Amino acid sequence: MSNGPRQRGKAASVNGDGASDPGKHTEDSGVALKKEIGLVSACGIIVGNIIGSGIFVSPKGVLENASSVGLALIVWIVTGIITAIGALCYAELGVTIPKSGGDYSYVKDIFGGLAGFLRLWIALLVIYPTNQAVIALTFSNYVLQPLFPTCLPSDSGLRLLAAICLLLLTWVNCSSVRWATRSSGGGAAGLQRCCRGEYYWLQPANAFNSFQKYDVGLIALAFLQGSFAYGGWNFLNYVTEELVDPYTNLPRAIFISIPLVTFVYVFANIAYVTAMSPEELLASNAVAVTFGEKLLGVMSWIMPISVALSTFGGVNGSLFTSSRLFFAGAREGQLPCLLAMIHIKRCTPIPALLFTCLSTLLMLCTSDMYTLINYVGFINYLFYGVTVAGQIVLRFKRPDMYRPIKISLVWPAIYLLFWAFLLIFSLYKEPVVCGIGLAIMLSGVPIYFLGVYWDNKPQCFNTFIDKVTYMGQKLCVVVYPAGHVGGAAGSAGGGEGGKDGVREDQSPQSEMEGDEEESRELRSAEH
Repeated sequence: MSNGPRQRGKAASVNGDGASDPGKHTEDSGVALKKEIGLVSACGIIVGNIIGSGIFVSPKGVLENASSVGLALIVWIVTGIITAIGALCYAELGVTIPKSGGDYSYVKDIFGGLAGFLRLWIALLVIYPTNQAVIALTFSNYVLQPLFPTCLPSDSGLRLLAAICLLLLTWVNCSSVRWATRSSGGGAAGLQRCCRGEYYWLQPANAFNSFQKYDVGLIALAFLQGSFAYGGWNFLNYVTEELVDPYTNLPRAIFISIPLVTFVYVFANIAYVTAMSPEELLASNAVAVTFGEKLLGVMSWIMPISVALSTFGGVNGSLFTSSRLFFAGAREGQLPCLLAMIHIKRCTPIPALLFTCLSTLLMLCTSDMYTLINYVGFINYLFYGVTVAGQIVLRFKRPDMYRPIKISLVWPAIYLLFWAFLLIFSLYKEPVVCGIGLAIMLSGVPIYFLGVYWDNKPQCFNTFIDKVTYMGQKLCVVVYPAGHVGGAAGSAGGGEGGKDGVREDQSPQSEMEGDEEESRELRSAEH
């Protein structure tokens, strides 16, 4: 990250070999991300991202830590309720600060540049690469498991197929081809099973028959495993600027999708426990495959195919939203400016997509999938809590700010209490896992001051970064999108303010005032 091209209104400086300024294509081309996401597509993004791999990976971890079937079902229900409360808070923030980037944009505007960068940093290093690696590994596991009925697929084979999945879907996203394959039918099959009378583990006398001693710390880990399954509920906030009428469609999509997913998750878990015992579920390496074998007989091959299609689509959705987050971070001057560019014809953020794919491929080197889930769950709840706390702070700092949706502060307070419970007991039970996550997050502090805050970097370094940026533009055939020239060109990931000498992190309130005025103009144009 360097100062890079500094002048507002120019996308890149003249590079060392005398080539003309590539930024001048911006105003002529009119290249931009388009508002193409309506209400149905918005619901599809939320539901598709949530129901990716979580319901096929997390049931084992939730049941193992909850210690009984009854408590595991309670964990799924409570996690769904808390997710709905968090979504309410994000709905208010999303229409109050109508910017792409989700909680990164909210944290940056409310708490300043450093806090926003830490959110971006941990998403870049851990959250998105881990999430995509877990989903891709789940995809490969369910594809290969039927081919190895008497043994487990090799670890190298799983990772190779996961890497192929990531590379293929990165190409698909770069080419602007939409793949939306979702499959769910286990819940209906499970209900049919219940009607046939096989509900032993749902009877109160048996549901809370624990197979190990209850432990508060383990229950907190069960909630973290459950939270992974609900991961993606806030992804629509990352693409707010691509929504048609975001002030209406953002909250509507959230209110429709979250209850629907909670219903599906609860009944999917009921389906699992009606088809197999807790011991069988915990011993299974692929829960849905075992479920299909128990329930469908010779047609059991349908389940791994369905799961593979669902997780394949989940990887696609995660790549789509993560590229928009890194695009927003680069536009704000907190990541290299190349990531803020889009293809001149396809209008896709190819550099951000390639960067996301590379970081996920590196994350595939980590061995334990469930440790990855714990990393993601702990750090996600940390920043979810910070974001919701920012909602309360913003109420007191800017009480007169226009809010199309304004919820009672009781809801963010409930969410924060639950968030504190998870963090405290997770830290107590898994101090090493949580400590590593916190250390990775805090490693962003020196990176921020060296790469973003420090304006006066050596000229030779700036020249080198400009040449690399120009080379990346030629390789990817990308330019800055129209309408975002100033924000994107302000730096190549260093110096948030450009030549005007005013850093955005020093005055987030003035930035928010400008955003509020822009949002009012946008509302007037839309209505």
